[in-house]
Amino acid sequence: MKMNGIIRTLLVGGVCIASVACGSQKSAEPAESATQVEVAKPKVTTAVVHIQDVVMTSTFTGNVEGFAVNNITPQQPRRISRLLVDVGDRVYAGQKVADLDSSSLAQAKAQYENNKANFDRADELYKFGGESKANWEAMKTAYEVSKLTYENLLENTTLVSPISGVVTARNYDNGDMCGGLPIFVVQQINPVKVKINVSESLYSYIKKGMVVDIELDALPEKKFQGKVSRITPLINSATRTFEVEVAVANGQELIKPGMYARVEMNYGTRKNIVVPDVAVVKQLGSGDRYIYVYQQDGTVKFQKVELGRRMGGEYEILSGIADGDEVVTSGQVALKNGIAVEKIAE
Repeated sequence: MKMNGIIRTLLVGGVCIASVACGSQKSAEPAESATQVEVAKPKVTTAVVHIQDVVMTSTFTGNVEGFAVNNITPQQPRRISRLLVDVGDRVYAGQKVADLDSSSLAQAKAQYENNKANFDRADELYKFGGESKANWEAMKTAYEVSKLTYENLLENTTLVSPISGVVTARNYDNGDMCGGLPIFVVQQINPVKVKINVSESLYSYIKKGMVVDIELDALPEKKFQGKVSRITPLINSATRTFEVEVAVANGQELIKPGMYARVEMNYGTRKNIVVPDVAVVKQLGSGDRYIYVYQQDGTVKFQKVELGRRMGGEYEILSGIADGDEVVTSGQVALKNGIAVEKIAE
């Protein structure tokens, strides 16, 4: 009996100790949870954003071309007697650049002069009634045909450059029978032009005579200005672009055809919100861009935005946030929509 009393006492004591321990554990849990919530609150920095004047510019690339390009070739295949210029030579409008075989020219000239003399005699007789109209018309036709033949051969025996410029290509040598390719290519290089393809969304902004800035990879230390000289009135349905030609003065002839050019166009200014680039977050798996906007209740809102131009360390925002919004600039990795955050100074 005594032994049973001792055992009963031990069992009761053990139960009490366990109850006290359980009570202590339960009372400690709320304090521990409160500490965890406080530690998990993300820290962020913010910046207030405003509407600003944004310079509207775009950069396009293209290749330099001669302002005018002329392919010098005869109307019919002919043998080349003598080439008078070479690649790199400067020529002026009307300058003779090649002589072609003239064997048929002498015959055509003789025929033309003979027909001319016959027609002149017939014309005098016809005025006084000494020649029939039918014969007069036949001689006139023969004279005119031979004249055209002679003039055509003369033009295609001595070739001249129709423009002033530089010879940029030669496809034959002396004695060759030319045909298919031009004998020479002459390009006007003062001014030169750059052709670029511009997005159709900018069509209303591009004006003829508009001044643009030009940089050349071959001349990195120099800056050039040009003017829009031609705007193609058609939009390419495949690329959604239209072609623009820019004329560039080249008095020193430093710019050469074929150089790679960057053309920067300025369309003026527009007013939009500007944010630091570090505020913009890209959503994984898509091309969408977002910004966390700090709310007055201490939470953040995940807001989708439409980006405009990037300007150094800032982005233009076309839509998604308002003037005066406070955006998160650091700490976004730990954030999600609607979470409470702690705002700290930078």
